[in-house]
Amino acid sequence: MYRAILPEGQIQCERYEREDEGLELYDEDDEFLAFVPYANLHALANEELYRSDERSIM
Repeated sequence: MYRAILPEGQIQCERYEREDEGLELYDEDDEFLAFVPYANLHALANEELYRSDERSIM
């Protein structure tokens, strides 16, 4: 599971695909969730980051 960190919030997704202009995000049923342009993407974090360490990653 991944989290796309955006200026407005976060989007959780199961997988993503890199495109020339941004990321396409998909849920666990392989349904399209969103297209995020690289200009709006602050970070793409693996969920393991949130579980493995007590320190803030923000």
